[in-house]
Amino acid sequence: MLKVDFHIHTGDDPIDRIPYSTHQLIDRAAALGYDALAITLHDYQLDVQPLAASAAERGVVLIPGIERTIEGRHVLLLNFPGAAVADVRTFDDVRRLRQDYRGLVIAPHPYFPGLHSLFGALNQHADIFDAVERNAMYTASLDFNRPAEQWAHAHDKPVVGNGDVHRLEQLDTTYTLVDAERDPAAICAAVAAGRVRLVTRPLTWGTAVRLVTVILASPLVLGPRSTQPAEATV
Repeated sequence: MLKVDFHIHTGDDPIDRIPYSTHQLIDRAAALGYDALAITLHDYQLDVQPLAASAAERGVVLIPGIERTIEGRHVLLLNFPGAAVADVRTFDDVRRLRQDYRGLVIAPHPYFPGLHSLFGALNQHADIFDAVERNAMYTASLDFNRPAEQWAHAHDKPVVGNGDVHRLEQLDTTYTLVDAERDPAAICAAVAAGRVRLVTRPLTWGTAVRLVTVILASPLVLGPRSTQPAEATV
């Protein structure tokens, strides 16, 4: 079984202010025993090929990915060509993408409070999603993942554990074990087939409040972005 996180942001993100580099992420993930990572920046697909060899030396497979804004909602698109995801703006575009290429579509934090969560769009477009995310940002007494897991069970979709990582300390409380070969396409196919096991534990209230505070305050601490968010690229 491979230890994987499918939802991670790094300092290359064009929207969120992330205080660590992709190299630092890989080093930390390798130290924690991760076998594969999907780097999913907002509306920008990082070219992971230049990083693949050094990551492989640390035992980590990199999966190309993006957290794409689709009709105002966030969707994780994994292992699709960068040029193809650059043209995806509607849910019908996602359907065409799935017809043309083999990849993986995950519903991230679908019922978390926020403008970009899927909510009703998850039902309306259930056919395009291969899996549903259990997001690591929860406590034992406050868990917005529960309706997502109920939805996944009702629609026979696998649940994957993701950190939605914005700080390195978020790694390793929630992740996915995948029964697959060490290859991006094989990992994505195994998830779609349901060959996964969720590993998760709740955050303490103190940790959750601190993480939310530092993430929301990061534009004030690190300063605003000087450029507009980039479009998805190869």
